[in-house]
Amino acid sequence: MKILADTHTHTLASGHAYSTIQENVRAAAEKGLQLIALTEHAPAMQNTTSHAYFANLHVIPEELFGVRVLKGVELNILDFGGAIDLDEKTLERLDIAIASLHIPCITPGTEAENTRACICAMENPLIDILGHPGDPRYPLNYDEIFKVAKQTGTLLEINNASLVPDGFRAGSEENILGLLKMAMKEDVPIVVGSDAHFYTGIGEIPYVEKLMDKIGFPEDLVLNTNIQKLLYAIKRNRRTKN
Repeated sequence: MKILADTHTHTLASGHAYSTIQENVRAAAEKGLQLIALTEHAPAMQNTTSHAYFANLHVIPEELFGVRVLKGVELNILDFGGAIDLDEKTLERLDIAIASLHIPCITPGTEAENTRACICAMENPLIDILGHPGDPRYPLNYDEIFKVAKQTGTLLEINNASLVPDGFRAGSEENILGLLKMAMKEDVPIVVGSDAHFYTGIGEIPYVEKLMDKIGFPEDLVLNTNIQKLLYAIKRNRRTKN
């Protein structure tokens, strides 16, 4: 499977990543990627960057080293009502937005509470992707998550970093396999993200590919293999066209 886009990456600005934008985009170019999304952690995450950082992302060129650059964010879901940590005006200026549950920003609740938090976030027209929904620390009703993702046009992310042995989200494999099987059954595309925190991880999804190979997941349902399909599938882009 040839990945042409990485939709989840971090730089020094996130506070716990170790490369610059230039290093990440150059790595993407060297690996033959056509697109990379800059998705730093939003301000509620400890030691990350400020609101001003996201408001000023427009100064970055739309293309570097022959790679298209999407200016985005990984938002933090802050409560079980789906509140997030960037204002609407700033979000509207971005190209892409992921929303995720993170331990420093929201204590895991019951399955019903966690599911409600994600559903409320997915109902936000400026949230394009639900980040790493396979995290076992946040039990979810995946039937409900999948149904609302389809209804709202929110993309579900299959996150490579979640599958790293002994990683922060250890134990994600069973949940991710379930999501992949749902996507196959319903013929619904997904996105894959490296969640790279160092430039060598840009565009690298070996753990995801291993799972996909295990169940014969079809390449044409992986939006990162087709730039035009990916861009059209991003919720805000479809909203603009309609």
